[in-house]
Amino acid sequence: MGNVFSVSISTNDIAGCCDCTAARANYICRLAENRELKNDVNRKVDVAERQQMKRLDQVQGWLSRVEAMETEVGQLIGDGAETIEEKRLRGCCHPKHCISSYTLGKKVVRKLQDMATLMSEGRNFEVVADIVPPAPVEEIPGRPTVGLESTFDKVWRSLEEEHVGMIGLYGLGGVGKTTLLTQINNHFLKTSHNFDVVIWVVVSRTPNLGRVQNEIWEKVGFCDDKWKSKSRHEKAKDIWRALSKKRFVMLLDDMWEQMDLLEVGIPPPDQQNKSKLIFTTRSQDLCGQMGAHKKIQVKSLAWKDSWDLFQKYVGKDALNSNPEIPELAEMVAKECCGLPLAIITIGRAMASKVTPQDWKHAIRVLQTRASNFPGMGHRVYPLLKYSYDSLPSKIVQSCFLYCSLFPEDFFIVKHILIYQWICEGFLDEFDDPDGARNQGFNIISTLVHACLLEESSNSRFVKFHDVVRDMALWITSEMGEMKGKFLVQTSAGLTQAPDFVKWTTIERISLMDNRIEKLTGSPTCPNLSILLLDLNSDLQMISNGFFQFMPNLRVLSLSNTKIVELPSDIYNLVSLQYLDLFGTGIKKLPIEMKNLVQLKALRLCTSKVSSIPRGLISSLLMLQVVGMYNCGLYDQVAEGGVESYDNESLIEELESLKYLTLLRVTIASASVFKRFLSSRKLPSCTHAICLKMFKGSSSLNLSSLENMKHLAGLAMKDLDSLREIKFDWAGKGKETVGYSSLNPKVKCFHGLCELVINRCQMLKNLTWLIFAPNLLYLTIGQCDEMEELNGLPQLKNVYRNPLPFLYLDRIEVVGCPKLKKLPLNSNKANQGRVVMVGKQEWWNELEWEDEATLTTFLPSFKAI
Repeated sequence: MGNVFSVSISTNDIAGCCDCTAARANYICRLAENRELKNDVNRKVDVAERQQMKRLDQVQGWLSRVEAMETEVGQLIGDGAETIEEKRLRGCCHPKHCISSYTLGKKVVRKLQDMATLMSEGRNFEVVADIVPPAPVEEIPGRPTVGLESTFDKVWRSLEEEHVGMIGLYGLGGVGKTTLLTQINNHFLKTSHNFDVVIWVVVSRTPNLGRVQNEIWEKVGFCDDKWKSKSRHEKAKDIWRALSKKRFVMLLDDMWEQMDLLEVGIPPPDQQNKSKLIFTTRSQDLCGQMGAHKKIQVKSLAWKDSWDLFQKYVGKDALNSNPEIPELAEMVAKECCGLPLAIITIGRAMASKVTPQDWKHAIRVLQTRASNFPGMGHRVYPLLKYSYDSLPSKIVQSCFLYCSLFPEDFFIVKHILIYQWICEGFLDEFDDPDGARNQGFNIISTLVHACLLEESSNSRFVKFHDVVRDMALWITSEMGEMKGKFLVQTSAGLTQAPDFVKWTTIERISLMDNRIEKLTGSPTCPNLSILLLDLNSDLQMISNGFFQFMPNLRVLSLSNTKIVELPSDIYNLVSLQYLDLFGTGIKKLPIEMKNLVQLKALRLCTSKVSSIPRGLISSLLMLQVVGMYNCGLYDQVAEGGVESYDNESLIEELESLKYLTLLRVTIASASVFKRFLSSRKLPSCTHAICLKMFKGSSSLNLSSLENMKHLAGLAMKDLDSLREIKFDWAGKGKETVGYSSLNPKVKCFHGLCELVINRCQMLKNLTWLIFAPNLLYLTIGQCDEMEELNGLPQLKNVYRNPLPFLYLDRIEVVGCPKLKKLPLNSNKANQGRVVMVGKQEWWNELEWEDEATLTTFLPSFKAI
């Protein structure tokens, strides 16, 4: 027989071989179902991840296996397609093809089983993601800072101090407190530290403690609906337990009122738990109420930083578009006074302005009607107004708005401001003048601590930040009870008063620091209560009849004008309580002033008033404040029944004033001084006294002044014959002892803060200053024979040993070339804050106690 080739194939094999196409179709159908399920799971994961959740590891593993399966399936589908094509071309029963189809079929069966298992797992995913545990520090979005580097360094150094657990950052709205706190938060991401968690919470002006607790718990627990439904007390216990186990940093932004940390559940930071808490606020008082271990003020930017920030937001295209623009841009930037919020707002608004006319218009608007500038009335002022709205009372708000009557960058004398408030009727909490004055100082402190007023380096003054002043004027012009009741045109270059038609409904007018030459006419002002005309250096005349229709005028200020005469119709001002003639050319007070029966304060200091009608002062029965310091020609006797200033009769009239509580006076003869000292009333209410032109007096015993408990200012001028100042201490005659030996119970000049010695040609020493340890301001000039203490051509030494001037703010030395040593050392003076004024040649020749003293005071010197 011939060769026989035989193949044995089972019926199942033949069926499998012949059914490849059907198996492939079934497989593809299963694959489509698997993809649908995978897509469903992916959608659930995507939704969860959009909610800041993290996919479960088992879900991620399943998705990875599905993707791997799809890759393998793709390969099998390709292999199956090739097998089917070959069968079609060569015949489906070819043995080779049947065997390969058999192998492929087995793979398909296994994959179908694997796919079934994957689909079963996928259908069981009820939860695909879980909440992500928060990172120990989360980055807070924020803009790059300019000019906050030194403040940041100060805060960071404070964080490293063991005894500092809580830090309060305070400052004006828009000054950069939140930006600084953001920088602090993000710095924890860049540097190694030992804290377990850094928590950021915005507290806001209307705090919701439940929300604050929720935000804290999101960082240290699981803040679900169940936890949110707990009571505040239960939440506090949970937070306390969690934070007590951690070393935390708590950053609380935008605090407006005291928060009880225990009520929230925050363990107070201390040296034991080594945790820290930093908060921002606009209130310095709140720093104290919260118990901050360190209070750090975030101040407005210095000019260089202000200019850099402004240029950044304006952009080079605008700044370089015209050669005139950079100089104009600096003028615009200066209107922002270093407030970053204003700088950014105005900078953005000017970024598209490329003509000098645009920039000049911007300057004009910012100087005259800043609220109309884009962004100021809608963004900057409303934000600043929150501080105004948060003031504790309507009285404090009224006092704040009153300050807007003063010119831009004007240094406001505190005691003058307070007396204007009193006479305006703001300070009525107490019946007695001392109580009202103290209330006034308290309100100033409240405004300073709210960062709405600024204290100057000279503690007698406060000033407005320019942008805050603009905000106050915006309030008075556009909203509330004060809308339309203020007319403020200060430093505007006016040569005549605004149209009197505008005065009809106005309550407060300020035309300070203009060039008005005269005031004529009879404006009708039934509601006018304040008229400020100070610093109109060209103002010489107010016509008779000008005050005829001002029945409710309470405050009239004409200081530092050239007015030489008051109009006789001043008697019409029957409601007048405050009259300021400081520094005017008025020589004679009109007898018609007797009608000013409500007058409480009369300021004549440094004016030329030298004669006062007999009985005028004593007729002003309500006078509380009389200022006659350095006033008039003291050796003149006026004619026609008018008494000279220094006549003893004036002392008697002052004594008759029942309500007199504050007197600033000049005494121009030894006899009048003696009469003054014998008064039971006047020395006790004297706050400043100038002793001037004592003829023939070679010595002066200052022991007689020690009972003046309110004496803050003392001047001695033109005492040509004065050679010696005596001081009887504890009944020991002229004997004086070192300050360290003083008995604190002995009366001395503890309240004296200002001393002026001028043109006392024969005076040789001022050793009695050992009895004035709280002296703030010292001025000595033209004392040719001075050898010991402050001086003049012969002044060699102020005192032989350093004196404890712990509060001294200013030393001014003029005409004392022989003064080679000051009574200061690095330990006993108000180091770092005292200002020293004199000629550079004199300063270069000064001898110092030691090198440390020179180093301490070197930055304080200002050459003249």
